[in-house]
Amino acid sequence: MFLGLVGKPSAGKSTLFKALTLMDVAIANYPFTTIKPNEGVAFARVQCVDKELGTQCNPRVGYCVEHTRFVPVKVLDVAGLVPGAHEGKGLGLEFLNDLSQADCLIHVIDISGSLNEHGEPVERGSHDPAQDVLFLERELDEWYFSIFQKVWKRFAFAVKQTHEDAVKAVARQFSGLRVTEDLVKEKLAALGLAEKPLVDWSETELRTLTSALRRATKPILVAANKIDIPGGKERLAALRTRFPDLAVVPCSAEAELALKEAARHGLISYIPGGRDFTIPAESKLNEKQRAALEFIRSSVLQEFGSTGVQQVVDASVFELLRYVAVFPGGVGKLEDSEGRRLPDCFLMPPGTTALQFAFHLHTDLGENFIRAINVKTKLAMRKDALLQHRDVIEIVHG
Repeated sequence: MFLGLVGKPSAGKSTLFKALTLMDVAIANYPFTTIKPNEGVAFARVQCVDKELGTQCNPRVGYCVEHTRFVPVKVLDVAGLVPGAHEGKGLGLEFLNDLSQADCLIHVIDISGSLNEHGEPVERGSHDPAQDVLFLERELDEWYFSIFQKVWKRFAFAVKQTHEDAVKAVARQFSGLRVTEDLVKEKLAALGLAEKPLVDWSETELRTLTSALRRATKPILVAANKIDIPGGKERLAALRTRFPDLAVVPCSAEAELALKEAARHGLISYIPGGRDFTIPAESKLNEKQRAALEFIRSSVLQEFGSTGVQQVVDASVFELLRYVAVFPGGVGKLEDSEGRRLPDCFLMPPGTTALQFAFHLHTDLGENFIRAINVKTKLAMRKDALLQHRDVIEIVHG
């Protein structure tokens, strides 16, 4: 699982990245603060199965708080993208290539409208965030198209000469971007290109195909950052009206970072994604810190229900990508060899079967698979049974 953070400079990507990972990164309000990509670990939130199984889990990786499991996912923060990124402007091409293996992209935009297309400060509300959405779509489409265009004539001629299957040829050309033969076959059929020789495709048809492949392999969730700045709610509503099919999550990366840092230093108790925080009696908050936290409580948590940062990850994993969380376990034994109960939780792509899950756990389990058992229902499962969110699965093998 690999989530890529993208957006123009100064939109708040690095702040969001630090809020997600608590890693030290350069944060400043000027273009190209981030030069080399930052890689870290965030966590997707899952309602743990331990409570309904009458136990308390002990995760091997990640953590669990009040029966809420936090499962690690990889996050990459790349340099801000500017118009012409696909041509290499602003180091854009280098960092687009860094995102080639991303499962989805989190597009961080400044919903306050305080940055122009280059990430330079302007009067609040003078820039339309919808233009940022359109900008990224264009850059990504041009990126995919350029991968094909620069080799197209030679590529199409070679396919014609060797009689290679068009589906296999296109999938091979885009293999570095997670494009599969099944996906190419689906898109060619939908666009009416399945029976048309590659050498006869027009530029328009090629652009349409590469755009379709981009949308399928790099779905986008918009993190509408700085939602707590006056006017943010109105611009968010306008953005959703303009793009009704776009996944948009409002958030305040600065508020989340402040809450997590305060929790890390023992000043407050806070669970990521929560609607509130508590201040322990022994907390050593000074008056300035207390006032700042109370401001976050009233202007962000009470106004929006959360900072939205945890929801950005959750929505990316479970709504946009439709992954499911699966727990390995046994009907009569939930511990691993070291005594940890329900130690693992895996994020699996939609359509994962019991047999595929067995192979994911270990090759030997897949090769010697006999059956799976749903630990909650204690019913046997066929090898082609599709796994559901929060399943607990025992693999019986020979």
